[in-house]
Amino acid sequence: MTVRLLTNIGRLWTGTDLLSNAAMLLHGDRVAWVGAAADLPQSLPGVIDDIVDVDEVDNLGGGLVTPGLIDAHCHPVYAGNRYAEVAMRAGGATKSEIAGVGGGVASTVTVTRGTDPWTLCNAVRERLRYWVLSGCTTVEAKTGYHLTRDGELADVRLLRTLEEEPGMPRLHVTFFAAHAVPPEYFGRPQDYVDAVASWLGDASQAGAEGMDVYCDNHQFTAEDAQRLLSAGRASGLRTHLHACAKPRHGAVRMAADLQCSSVDLLHEIDEDDVLALAKTATPVVVCPTTSLMEGSRPPVRTLLDHGVPMALGTDHNPGQAGATSLPLAVSMAVAMFGMSVLEALRAATAGGAHALGCGDRGVLAPGKYADIVQWDADHEGAFAWSYGLKSLRVWRGGETIR
Repeated sequence: MTVRLLTNIGRLWTGTDLLSNAAMLLHGDRVAWVGAAADLPQSLPGVIDDIVDVDEVDNLGGGLVTPGLIDAHCHPVYAGNRYAEVAMRAGGATKSEIAGVGGGVASTVTVTRGTDPWTLCNAVRERLRYWVLSGCTTVEAKTGYHLTRDGELADVRLLRTLEEEPGMPRLHVTFFAAHAVPPEYFGRPQDYVDAVASWLGDASQAGAEGMDVYCDNHQFTAEDAQRLLSAGRASGLRTHLHACAKPRHGAVRMAADLQCSSVDLLHEIDEDDVLALAKTATPVVVCPTTSLMEGSRPPVRTLLDHGVPMALGTDHNPGQAGATSLPLAVSMAVAMFGMSVLEALRAATAGGAHALGCGDRGVLAPGKYADIVQWDADHEGAFAWSYGLKSLRVWRGGETIR
């Protein structure tokens, strides 16, 4: 058996602990051993065929190394852009005014449906590469801009294919046909709910791991969401919920009662919602960029103090948040939500793994994937200072992809 040694790691955040002057042994795509360099086993489990000296790259006394980051909420499968709409919003236009001139989700649906599969695939491939370059080795990738059975299933297969290409992040594919009611179902929302419910088994067979529902009075009600989430679970899918209803109508407590895999965004929740999440230990995913745009911040400090599991997402999407940098989300979580640096890093690593049900990553420990990032810094405090800390090297399964 051959192993790889990563040595001269000045500061290592394993996802659970901080170590100084650390080292790691990798076997294949997994971590075989991790700890202080002084405790490196005298009898190694095989022959070392490669020694990676971390300090050779950064000259920062070994620098900072963490698990690969995990973006637990984003929408990378779309065509076109909505820059004009973003400018309208910045100028004070309301959502109704934007929709009145053809903006909103429907505009991206129109462009995405009209884009040939080859062009769409190339755009998504290029987009996903941005996450890797910023140190993100796992991305929760939602569909949701075709809103037809065949289009949504094709998007699932597209993502599964891209994941196998060199230089791509690992993907947690989420079937998001319940993103909005498409134009052809105008005035018949319940017919669309029936249709989506009938597609969920096919989505699982096509390779989706999860499904999501956008729970809002203008799209899907809590009752719609409950039906779809129950159907998704029966089809073997993990269940996620966009709980961003305005006005709120019990979506968070419903999701907690169902013990969803994650409840996301949480712009408007109250004490009863927090207690329901805490009681069921339902993970939440917060997205600082979207909170900033919405001008509404979830009570992250209160959620953490109640022991609610926390993950971070960029919420990259064509209409609102263009960021693909989870390090930026870490910086913003510290500044906006009152999280400590390690709380934010935990949410961006182990927390994301928990929300996505990926127990094989998010921490650097024996048996876990060797998804590793070396950063252009010698201390984790740089995340709170840099607003988008630069990665120097990225390994996916022990192989360099940056």
